This record gives sequence, C-alpha cells and structure tokens, in this order.
Amino acid sequence: MRDRFGAVLAVSISVLFVEAVIGLIAFFVWGQTKESPGFAYNALGVFVLIVVAPFVAAAGAVFGALLSVGVVMPLLVGAGWLGRRLSRREVWWWVPVLAAVGTALPCLAVALLAETGFLACLGGWLAVTAALVATALVARRLLLPERLRLSGGAMFNRVALYGTLAVLTAGMLAGIGLYAGIGYEPPRLSAERAAGMWSDGMGGTLILTPDGKATANRVETFDVDDSFEPVVHKCTGTGTWEYDPGAGPWSQEVNASIDDCSMDTWEVFGTPQHPKLFVYVDGDPDSWDLYILQRRGRACCEVDRLSDLPGMLRAWR
Repeated sequence: MRDRFGAVLAVSISVLFVEAVIGLIAFFVWGQTKESPGFAYNALGVFVLIVVAPFVAAAGAVFGALLSVGVVMPLLVGAGWLGRRLSRREVWWWVPVLAAVGTALPCLAVALLAETGFLACLGGWLAVTAALVATALVARRLLLPERLRLSGGAMFNRVALYGTLAVLTAGMLAGIGLYAGIGYEPPRLSAERAAGMWSDGMGGTLILTPDGKATANRVETFDVDDSFEPVVHKCTGTGTWEYDPGAGPWSQEVNASIDDCSMDTWEVFGTPQHPKLFVYVDGDPDSWDLYILQRRGRACCEVDRLSDLPGMLRAWR
C-alpha cells in the first residue's frame, strides 16, 4: 500500500467521482417520482450552479481524497489482514464483509438521528456499502502481486473509460424511465372532481359547487407591498368558478372569482386520492412558497342541499 499510495489514491478518487455522478442521476430521478407542484427552473439559479460547479468539483476532490485515505485504504488493509489471518490468503470477499460491518453502525446512528424508517435505513446502508466496496475492489487491482502490474495512469484511464460508459448508461436509463412515465404527474381533475370543499387546515375554506358557484370563507389571498414582501388578506364572499383542463396535467387550473377579493388562479398537484390546489404566496414560482388547499371529505352536491351555509362551515371546520 505504501509503495502504490499515489496510484491507489488517484484511482479511488476517480471511482468515487463516477459513483457521485451516478448517485446524482439516481437522486434526480427519485426526486421526479415524488409529489411536487412542479417548480419552474430559475435561470439565475442554473447560471449560479454553472459558475460554482468547478468549486464544488474541487471540494468533492478534497472530500474524495479524505474518504480514500480515511476509509478506502484502511478497508483494503483490514480486508487483506483478515484474509491472511483467517483464510490464509487474501480473498476479495473480505472487502464487502468488512465494509458491511463497518458501515452498519454509522448508518444506524444517522437513521436514528434523522428519524427515518427501516427501509430508508436499509437502503442507505446498502448504497454506502456498495459504493465503498466498488471503490475498494477497483483500487485493490493495483495491489495484487499475481496480476499484471498496472501503473496508476493506466488504471485511471480504465476508470475514466468504463466510468464514462457507466454514467452514460445511467443517464440513458434515467431518460427512458422518465419518458416511460415513472415521474410524478398531478392528478387529472375535471369540473365534477374539482367541485367540493377545499380547506387550508387553518379555518379557511373554499366551496365549489357543480353549478359554477364559489363560496370562500377566510381563504388567504396575497399581495406584494412596496418592499416586495407578501401581504396576506382574508377573503370571505361568494362568486363563480370554472375548471380549465389546459393542455395536460401540469397546465390544468381552477379559476375562482370572489366578490371584493383578488384571488390568484389555483393550480393542481397531490394524488388522485388526495388532490390539492395551490397558489404561490408572492406570485413568484421561483420562491417555492405555497398556499395549499386540500380536498375535504364531502362532495359539494351535498352542500347544495343545505340551506344553513354558515352553520355547515362551522361544523366542517
């Protein structure tokens, strides 16, 4: 290990970099499958990301070097020692055994602190173990005396070639999966499904009836003051509404017009079982600050048969 320290370090950092890129692709795909209102991409944010990318890569290289010296190399040394002591020769499978045992306790501690579930803890442990095992086994190739001796540069070229192929394959599979529809889409509403009672969970309700009438009770609406800070108003009144299917799930809208209220157009997300309406608090999609109404249990056709609307609102709140 001392004789080949530089070569092992370079190869270990390279493999960790490839794994990080593949992990980012997997994280992006996972994020696309989660319920989301579909925030718009911020051009300024993309520009800043491009500018800081070299600094992030440099910080990643430093972290990779620390991880290589502090974890990968001790893993190789420990696996070799266990192989010679218990198997009378160095065998590759001591690497995953030692990695699995060594990462179990830290992963469990992180899971307990983050209060994650069992499956999330298990998945994280398997992912960390697999990443360390793959890195250590590739670097181990440089230390095998019975194999043709490879220089650090030759091994780095192999990692660069196969790593690029792995990243391209992961990206292609991610694109195919997203094109095939594994990503999240808002539930498809209709005028019938949009009709009903929607609540913000804080006393604000919006009732949409099938005949196009809308009744708001303490629904929050938003304006912007001179310092561009959102100002909240409570909207109570009656008016009309309509459902616009748009060109697809992401563009469908619910337009409610309430007397004496400036109410924004509601957009849709959630799940088919639990649809949600939302508006941006300050009208800016880049802010990611939402005001959300969730569907309540009763249908609006039952509301129409009730004459005491204020009493009904108090009962449902």
